[in-house]
Amino acid sequence: EEEKLAVGDRVEILLGEQAGETVISRVFTRRNLLIRPPLSNVDFLFVCFAAEKPAPVFETVDKLIAIAEYHGISPVIVLTKTDLAREKAEEYAAVYRTAGFPVFVTSSKAATGTDGLCTFVEEHIRDEKIAAFAGASGVGKSSIMNLLFPGLSLATSEISKKAERGRHTTRHVELFPLGKGAAAGFVADTPGFSLLDFGRFEFFSLSDLPATFREFAPYLGKCRYADCSHVGEGAEACAVLRAATEGKIAASRLESYRSIYRALKKKESAK
Repeated sequence: EEEKLAVGDRVEILLGEQAGETVISRVFTRRNLLIRPPLSNVDFLFVCFAAEKPAPVFETVDKLIAIAEYHGISPVIVLTKTDLAREKAEEYAAVYRTAGFPVFVTSSKAATGTDGLCTFVEEHIRDEKIAAFAGASGVGKSSIMNLLFPGLSLATSEISKKAERGRHTTRHVELFPLGKGAAAGFVADTPGFSLLDFGRFEFFSLSDLPATFREFAPYLGKCRYADCSHVGEGAEACAVLRAATEGKIAASRLESYRSIYRALKKKESAK
């Protein structure tokens, strides 16, 4: 079966015989492909979640990060609505800074924290790099995007309205250029990332899971048992759990890992 094209695919186009007609003659090899929504060759995933209203669901945040890590996409954490819960926002930010991710603490209402994020975008989303913004409906993702990319306000607000109606699977993905020529980067809005059912969809296998939690890396292979799952073992046997008890790995991150592990284990056991 012929594979469908996805937004972000790099192709070679030839002029057709008719005036204005073009033909795709070649599709270059993809570096990665996200299925829901269909988007390829992504370089950065800006994972957005609110400090409050709605309260963050860390398992969803960590699933997004794990999927990005597996596909070789650089996750960037964007905390929004931090004016509503400043102490919680700093606590949440510390979790992801400890894990080794770039973190931006922002408030659209107070107009704070966006300067650093804007600088990051200008420095990294260029030279045909592709960035996607992901986050649940209501977290203020579109507000942040409108501040960063004021020229895209109509496009992002239109997508946002669809998300607010509860349509979490986008059927229309579009890249918007940031600048002109080969030095430009591209940005996409991605409300469809809210469907992250590891039991139904094939994001990756159970054996791939530990490597998608980057802060686990120094401790993998150092557990008492070679086949340690980092789920049911005690701290005396599991180096990952021991690191969590010492504060080197956030408790919420370990819990997200274990939740995803159980879903993948159940899935593989059912085969």
